[in-house]
Amino acid sequence: MNKKKKIDNKKEKIVRSINNNIRSSVRKLNPILKGIVGKKVDIAMRDLQFSEKRITRDIRKTISSAVANAENNFQYDIDKLIVKEAFCGKKITMKRFRPRAKGRAAPILKPYSSVTIILTEKQKMESHGTKS
Repeated sequence: MNKKKKIDNKKEKIVRSINNNIRSSVRKLNPILKGIVGKKVDIAMRDLQFSEKRITRDIRKTISSAVANAENNFQYDIDKLIVKEAFCGKKITMKRFRPRAKGRAAPILKPYSSVTIILTEKQKMESHGTKS
């Protein structure tokens, strides 16, 4: 009844880097991460370097870690790497309180996030002549 699973040798190896506990909300991270998906790694790093957002420093560290993983573990060429996926998720939320008038207190929520960067090596596309 069991079927033997075929081993796919052509399956590309994904390179992943996860940065847990980044001190920012998911709402602030999502637009930055959507802006780098599909770009080459050096172009994504350049875009993040010239961004005015504080959190881009942590995202750059995560991308450089993923590039180091690709070079060390899979011997990928750094110039051919592209950002396949970049996403973030919620982590803990620190709860603090700020004193207000008449003995009241107002909550302050300090959210944390985790960022995952997945890289892949860009394959050369084969051309089969011109379309007519």
